[in-house]
Order: sequence, then C-alpha cells, then structure tokens
Amino acid sequence: MTGIEVLVAGAACLLGGLVVVRRWCGWRLEKRLTAKAQRRKEDSFVQAERAVQLYKESHPMTDSSYILNLSLFELTQQLQEGALSPEEVFYTYMEKTLEVQSKVNCCTEIILNSFEQVKTIGSDKKGILYGVPVSLKENLCLKDCDSCCGLVRFLDQPSDDDCVLVKALKKQGAIPFVRTNFPQALLNYECSNTIYGQTLNPFNLKKTSGGSSGGEAALIGGGGSLIGVGTDIGGSIRIPASFCGISGLKPTSGRLSSLGLKSTYRGQKTVRTTAGPMAKDVDSLALFMKAVLSEDMFSLDPSVPPLPFNEEVYRSKKPLRIGYYEEIESMPISPPMIRAVKEVRALLERAGHTLVPYKPVRIPDLIEGMAKGVLADGGASFLKQLNGTTIDPVLKAQVFLYRIPIWLKKLLVIILKRLLPVEAQSLQYLTGVGSVAGLWKLHASIEDCVKDTIAEWRRLRIDVVLCPMIAPAFNYNYCGKLNCMLSYTSPYNVLNFSAGVVPATTVTAQDEENLRPLASGNRFQRILYQAAVGGEGLPVGVQCVALPWQEELCLRFMKEVEELVNKHKISVQKK
Repeated sequence: MTGIEVLVAGAACLLGGLVVVRRWCGWRLEKRLTAKAQRRKEDSFVQAERAVQLYKESHPMTDSSYILNLSLFELTQQLQEGALSPEEVFYTYMEKTLEVQSKVNCCTEIILNSFEQVKTIGSDKKGILYGVPVSLKENLCLKDCDSCCGLVRFLDQPSDDDCVLVKALKKQGAIPFVRTNFPQALLNYECSNTIYGQTLNPFNLKKTSGGSSGGEAALIGGGGSLIGVGTDIGGSIRIPASFCGISGLKPTSGRLSSLGLKSTYRGQKTVRTTAGPMAKDVDSLALFMKAVLSEDMFSLDPSVPPLPFNEEVYRSKKPLRIGYYEEIESMPISPPMIRAVKEVRALLERAGHTLVPYKPVRIPDLIEGMAKGVLADGGASFLKQLNGTTIDPVLKAQVFLYRIPIWLKKLLVIILKRLLPVEAQSLQYLTGVGSVAGLWKLHASIEDCVKDTIAEWRRLRIDVVLCPMIAPAFNYNYCGKLNCMLSYTSPYNVLNFSAGVVPATTVTAQDEENLRPLASGNRFQRILYQAAVGGEGLPVGVQCVALPWQEELCLRFMKEVEELVNKHKISVQKK
C-alpha cells in the first residue's frame, strides 16, 4: 500500500469515527433533552394534583358535576353573575383534566402560572371569557415555556413572550391552564411524538385522536376542557374534532393573529397555518371568536384586519342555499362519511333550506398546491428539522417518501404512471417546485383555483357547502399511509376558505358491514378498511364551508346542522 493509500484509508477511518461520535453525541443530547421535557411534564402534573387536593380539602362543597355539565355560554353567565367563582371553575376543570390525561395522554404540561392567575384575576369580571379555563395546543408560544413541535432542536428554548392570541385571551379574562399534545413535526393527522408519547381517543383507546391538534380534541372530547385552541394547515383542527366528536373551526388565515405560533420551519407562505377554536358545541366557537376579535388583538397585531364578530350574521335564520357533495371522485371514502352527508342533507331540506349538487373545482390542482406548497423543496427543509431526532412510528411512512431523492421520484413517476397511477401522482406531488419560476407557476395555479371555485359558487348561487369529513377515528399508524384522505380537508386550506366540522352521527353495525367490500378493493381502499375497521359507536362529523372572511356565516351554518342533528336524535330516542 502506498503512502497516499494509507493516508486516504486513515482519513476515511477518521471521518467514519467522527460520524459515529457525532451520532452518539446527538443521541445523548436527544435523550438528555427529552428526559428534561418529560420531567417538566411530570412535575407540572404532580404540582397540579397537590394544588387540586388542597383546594378540595378547603372547599368540600364545590359541586364539580354541576360545573362540568354547564355549556360555555352558561358558565360565562354564572361567572359574570357571581354564582360561580373562577377558583371553583378552575379547580374543577383542572381535576377533570388530570383524570382525562391519565386515560388518554393528551397534555404536554400544566401551565403552572395559571394557579397565580386565578388568584389575581380579580372581581371586576372584565372580559367575555372572565374566569374561563382555556386549553392550548403546544405550538402556541407561552412565555418561559418550550414550544417544541415534537422536535429535539426546539427543546430547552423557552419563548420570550406569549403569542398574540394568548395575550388577547388573557385580556378577555380567560385562564390558559394546560397545553396539549401533537404529532411529531405537526405534518401528520395522527397524534404521537417521541417526547410526550401517543394520545389516545377518548371514545376508544384503540383508536387515534387525530392530528395535528389531537391533544386538544381528546381533552375536550373527554370533558377536560370547555374551549381550546388548535392550529390547522391541512385539516389539523377538523380531523381530530371529527375523530373525537367535537366541533372545530378553521378560520380564514389572517382572521386571527398568527404571531407567536411555532411552525416546523418558517417562511412557507403558499398554504398558511391558522389558529382556531375547538369546543363541544358551536355556540362556544362563536363566543371564542367574539371574544378574541377585539381591539386587544387588533392593536397587538396590526396585520389582522379589524373585523369584529358579526353577531347579526351568526344569529340569522334566513334559509340558506347549500351546495353539497358526498365524495370526491377516485378518492377512498368510508361508508359513514357518505351516510352522514346524506342524513344531514335530508334534515336541512326538511328545515326549508335549498340543497344544490356541487362538484368541487380543480381538486387535483388543489392537492398539488397543498403538497408542493408545504413541501416546495421536496421535503428537504422538513427532513432537516428532524436531524438529531428519533423518528416516531406514525411519521415513518411519510419520511420514507420524503427521503427518496427527487430525481428518483421523477423516474418512479414515469415507471409507475400506467401501473399504479394514484401512487405515481402522489410521488409527483412530492417532487417539489424545482425553481422560483416553478413556485410562481404554483401560486398562479392556486390563484386560478380560487377564482374558478368562487365563480362556480356564484354560478350555482350557493351560500355555503356541506361535504364529508374524514371519519371515523383510525387505528394507530394508518394516518401517514392515507395522506390521500386529506383531499377532503386540505383544499379549503389552499383556497383559504373558512371551514368547520360538526358531529353528525356515529358508526353503526351496518356501516361496519358496508366497510367490508373495501378490504378487497384497490390498495388505498384496503388500507382505509384496515384503518377504519372496529369503529362501531365512534363519532362521525360533517364539514361546513364558507367563503373567505365569512366565519360568522360558516358558524351559523354549523349551528343549523348541530341543532337539526340534536333534534333528530331526541325524536329518535322518543320513538
């Protein structure tokens, strides 16, 4: 062996050794930071349990069951009238949260300064949400707390200040008291990460709570919170709300402040994340919007248009002209999703509304807009954020596809185009935009989609749209294998329309029977069968959509659906 060969071999060994050492150091750092975050979580729960016990011992007459059965509207009235104190409400919900957490692992930490806030909130009863405990998804920044999004690189980096939305809530008298769980890196609609673990569905512990706002949905669905805040970029409020039997609203991006919302990586503007409320009923969502759409938020974030909540639109009883569709062509769908739309459509027609068949406009372009907008570089930036982090099982199917080199993805698209057209199309969406010109082309396509969709709504003279919501809750580790299901939610993120979900029905034994044929269908139908089977009794929602900046109309439509569904349930029970 020549001297040069020895030198090269030695350098190679040295580099290999350095790689091993670097990986070992990264693994050690991940373990240390993860353990610290887990200790913080456990310590916060221990302190909360002690505080609850002390309060119960000194206030044995508190009627917790009475408080837990109040709606948000009723609760705020009793707090304003002085019939209930903020302390009674706070400790009741803190105790219930601890109970729900022990069953479904939905929280990342108790906000310990909430114990001081409830002591100092005063008796002036200032604010629409005076004395109301509010839960928050972990990626809403809080002063002195981490917002890690499931990524090790963001651990041990406490925020300098509260996000604007939290400040606005506090100015309205709300008490943020707990933070909730999410999927690793936020781009998945299951709820699990390697730092805080997996969140279970409160209706069936063998099912996922959904994501990415899955912790919020599980906590509210389990009764541990009356009102909470999630975020949505492709269905992240609506999907877990559907899975956990609650209501949720995705506002138009920009209607609520996004200052201080932590994202996986900054700078992506094609499809924007928006915060939104999640609750047991639609009136609670409306009350939340009324509270935060205030001068407090408008002055804290001047980029938010000063549009106060329009109570008149929300309370209107004028009959609506409603577009509807039951499924999207070539996309898998479960039987209860179709049935839910059909049943709600019939209820709306009987109530005097006009229902008009509607076919969604340019769905393939919107799906491409979602995938290429969020992953414009083919997923390279996303993967970079995962460096030094153990990949959670729910994310592995996605990460595998993102890691395929773009040149190989393009080659596979050509090879698979005839044999597996759906898979080929999915890979094509993950090839990125290629250049600045490609990004501009994508933006132009989305602008055309918005224009064409609004034109179709105007042609049909429809006010709102009724459509399917992904349901029922899936078995674990299937959401990442069924990203195609996001075709039912993500188009309204790309269009930037307001959209919400309302519980409509539950899975029946007949639905389970009707699901069986999917087991022998195409690949995605088979996966959907495996994901959805065993869902009898689980909630199923429907999606309600309105044009941009029409959150009040969207909520009014959601309220109409909610009331009709509830009346129908009562009439069925009486028979």
